[in-house]
This record gives sequence, structure tokens and C-alpha cells, in this order.
Amino acid sequence: MPTGSDLRSAQQPPVRWWPAALIVVLAGLTVLYFRVIREDSQQWRNIHSMETVIVAIMLLLLWVLFGSRLRWKVRWLVFGSVVGFIALLAAMFRVHGVTGDLVPVLKFRWSRPALSLGSSTSGTTTETSSSSLPGSTAMPANSYPQFLGPDRNARLPQGPRLARDWTAQPPEKLWRRPIGAAWSGFAIVGNRAITLEQRSDEEWVVCYELLTGKVLWSHSDKARYFSTIAGEGPRTTPSISGGKVVTLGGTGILNCLDLATGKVVWRKDIIAENQSHVPEWGVAGSPLVMGDLVIVNPGGKHDRSLVAYRLSNGEFAWGGGDDNASYSSPCGATLGGVPQILIFNHHGIFGHDVTTGQVKWQHPWDSKQPHVALPVALAGDRVLVSSGYGVGSELLRITRHETGAFTVEPLWKTNRLKAKFNNPVTRNGYVYGLDDGILACLDLATGELKWKEGRYGHGQFILVRDVLLITAENGEVVLVVPVPAERRELAKFQALDGKTWNPPAMVGELLLVRNDQEAACYRLPVAR
Repeated sequence: MPTGSDLRSAQQPPVRWWPAALIVVLAGLTVLYFRVIREDSQQWRNIHSMETVIVAIMLLLLWVLFGSRLRWKVRWLVFGSVVGFIALLAAMFRVHGVTGDLVPVLKFRWSRPALSLGSSTSGTTTETSSSSLPGSTAMPANSYPQFLGPDRNARLPQGPRLARDWTAQPPEKLWRRPIGAAWSGFAIVGNRAITLEQRSDEEWVVCYELLTGKVLWSHSDKARYFSTIAGEGPRTTPSISGGKVVTLGGTGILNCLDLATGKVVWRKDIIAENQSHVPEWGVAGSPLVMGDLVIVNPGGKHDRSLVAYRLSNGEFAWGGGDDNASYSSPCGATLGGVPQILIFNHHGIFGHDVTTGQVKWQHPWDSKQPHVALPVALAGDRVLVSSGYGVGSELLRITRHETGAFTVEPLWKTNRLKAKFNNPVTRNGYVYGLDDGILACLDLATGELKWKEGRYGHGQFILVRDVLLITAENGEVVLVVPVPAERRELAKFQALDGKTWNPPAMVGELLLVRNDQEAACYRLPVAR
């Protein structure tokens, strides 16, 4: 005789599995389409894939509750288990920004940077006397005084001849220490290495002793930029000139400090003074010093897109243009025999007159994505422009006519080099850059791709004489010979831990690297 449980089992309709199978198959096909079939940037592939997985999980939960025909106890058990697992992950982990390909970086919530430098009220402190620094008489004669080096092009043609075998001659670590959050690099002159940091609610300018990492002086302002995706802290590199240090914070505070002491010479808020706004990912254009001019890009309207202040006293010198700022930095070039300032703004690339700030020429560019990499000025009045998110690169020729007017002629365009954060370098008629995180070589004359190999993420370069020094996104330092025939990787070592977007700096054989958690100085081996 059948029991009650048998009768209930007979009355229970069979589980409806086909909707779940359909959801899984469609999600898999969608991910396959975005990652394999559709031509797109790595960033958008990852975004679309994550969106697809999230939607699929939500649909499967709805299926479990309302379409599966499972017993209600089982439905609520599955639903509660999934929701509880998600809540547990949220309780255990926090999103510490994203990688250059927009993959979330997860860290345990109880982990904290080992920063023991403390905080202070806004102002300047001097912690070590420069007159008693050990090894201060053995400093390199050259310098790395600004973003991307002496000429703001990530090239050191007179740099050291680096050894190519780092197994026989490994790099020597001089110091490695915790540091405040920022995506800034170091500017170096003599025995001083200066960078920007975020500590709590204050932006700090910190001057370190090059050989030891000891703090010489520091200056702080009450300011903080933060977003979950972009991270925390300033994103520009200081500029050093004439015994002064010029820094620009993530919210637009422009400081001119005394190089010896860190005392304030003058201070400006470039966002408020130029009726602009802080961009979505923070103020990111490193200040450019040319003679007695400090040039920054606040992105204001009515001739305040690009502005110049006097280095000596902070007096406003000129302004030009009305385009919104993006995340690139101003750089100098001479085109058609006329000295200019190039800036990659929100809607395009612009050439400004050095003396007046007037816009001499402009070229439109895809405005839907951020622009970060600097334009590269080349011989023959040419300018190479590149950006990420699937956009690519374009080579322009800038021509100055007898009337004084400029025209822009596109020479070629390609999506084979999509420089997101990385600033490409050129050598012997070829350009080398990170195309969606993979090292690529293009023929400058035609834009033809010669090769693409070696995933270094969204890192940065320094071309030291004839070798390419790469700081990869994973914290490795890699040595590559840049030739058009093939990628020739010679050596590498792990310099830092964690995501490293910050540009490196180098004086003599000393290499300074940092990310948003730590900084280090290494002595690289030189050829015997």
C-alpha cells in the first residue's frame, strides 16, 4: 500500500531543467562572442563578460525560485546559499581598484598597507638635514626632473650601458619601503627624489634621500581624490626646475615648493581659478615647466583649457583653448619651426603657442574614452597619437603655411597599437608600445605591425640608450632589446608587489619604482 510520501512524490512535477541549461548555454555563447568573435578592446571584453555572468547568475536564481519546480525547501536553500556566499565574499573582500584591463582587484578587508609614516596637520616638515646625508657626494650628475624624464619622452639616450645578463649581475636593492597611495612617479635631482602620496585625508609631497629612502622633508594639503575603480590619491609626477618643485594634486592643488626645504613659494587651485571641474578619474596632467612658465591643463572654458603661471611668483601668464581636460599631460614640441605645447584633451589633440597660449591647430579624436598617453613629436613635423579602449593610433603631419596658419594631414591610422596608460617610444624608424597590455612594434612610415608579443600589462617604459626598460603592471622590471625583427627579452626581476601603473624614474644606474603601496630603489648592473 503506497505511503503518504509516495503519494507526495507522485504529485510532485518533475524538475524543469531546460531553462537553466538554456541560460548557461546562452551565457557561454555570449561570452564567446565578446571574447573571440567581436573585435573589441580587452577592457570591453572583460566588462561585457562580467556583465553576462552577473545577468546569468540572476536569471538562474529566478529560475530556481519560480521556474525549477524544485521543492520549496530546496529552492530557498539554494537561493539562500548563493546569496549568503555572495554576502560572505563582500564581507571578506574589498575592491582595491581594477587592473588596466578593468578586472577588479580584491583584497581582504582586514589587510592594510604597512604605512607607518603617520599624518600631520597641513604644512611642511623637515625630517632630515640634507647637509649630513650619507653618500650625498656620490650622487649621479644627471637627473630625471619630471614626468617621463629630462625631455618628457621616456628616453635616456645618454643613460648607462646596462648589462644584459642579470643572472650573472643581478640588480641590487638599495631600499624598499611603504609609501602613501598615489599613481605618481618620482622626479629626481641630485640626492632628492620627490613624489606625491595620499595619507588619510591629506595629499603629501614627500622628498626622499635617493640612496637611502630617508625622508628629507614633506608638505601636506587637506585634499583627497578617491574612487573605487580609479583608486586613491594624486596621479601626477612633480617637476623640478630652478631650485623649485612644482606639484599638482588629484583635486587640482598646484604647489610651488622650495627644493631644499619644502617651504611653500606659492599655491593655486587650478580648478577653482579656471572655472573647471575635477575629471571623473581625477586631475592627471603632470605640470610642465618651460623657462619661467608652469603649464597645466585645468580644462576650463573661455581660454582656460591650458594655462600658464609664472614659476617665480605664481602670477597668471596666459590661457588658451576651451576644451575639457582628459588625463594626458602637456609636452613641448617644435612644429613648422614654431615652439608649441601639445595637449591631448577630451575632444582631440591641440597645439598651443608657447608665448601666448593661443591654439594654433587641432585634430579631433574619439571623445567617448579617456586619453592618457602623451602625443609623440617626431622629425618631419609629425605627431603620433594613441589611445586605448579599441581606438588605436594615428600619425599626423603638421604643416605651417606662409600665412602662419597650420593644417593637419593624417598619414596613417591603425588599431594595432592602442596605448591606454603606456607612453610609446620610437627608435630607428619604429614605434614600441603596449597594445592592450601586449608589447607591439609598428613601422613608423606605414603603421604596419611588425610583431606583437609579450604580455606586460599596462606598465611604462624608459628607453635607456638601445634597450627598453619596462616596468610591468605586475611589478616586474623587464629588459627588452627593441628591434623590428622580433621581441628579444633579455632579463627581468620582481621589483614590487601588486598593481604597478606608476612611471619609473632613473638616474645613472639607479632605478626608482613605486606603486600605490610601496617604493623601491635598485642599482641596475652596467656593462663591464
